[in-house]
Amino acid sequence: MKKTSHSLSQKTKGYAVLLSMIILGVIGTSVSLSNLLLGIGSSRTSFNAQQAAEAKALASACAEQALDSLRQNTSYSGDETINLGNGSCDIQSIGGSGNSDRTIQVIGKINTIQRKIKIEITEVQPNMTISTWQEVTNL
Repeated sequence: MKKTSHSLSQKTKGYAVLLSMIILGVIGTSVSLSNLLLGIGSSRTSFNAQQAAEAKALASACAEQALDSLRQNTSYSGDETINLGNGSCDIQSIGGSGNSDRTIQVIGKINTIQRKIKIEITEVQPNMTISTWQEVTNL
């Protein structure tokens, strides 16, 4: 029986190859994990943007509802919540009184996302005249 002896250089080469494979595996895993986390972050951002657009649409729908209610009855006071689809919108108290200088403020909500619209009306009847319609940060 013949005993085989490996030289120190062959063992060192084997360890170097093994260590290289481990390092490449760690780098590959890190890159994959990084891509996964970036994808999750991107999905969250996209989801929030979608909810913001839905909240704005809800606020616009409530604003139209409030305008229509005020057009039909100049003593309409607001103060109501309307549930639509996955969210809701609040029509705040209508500012002013009578046929001129009225203010409508609404908030559209989807989960924690809110969009707010403020409308200033110079005349309600016979033809409604809106002086401003804008999305605002605070009401």
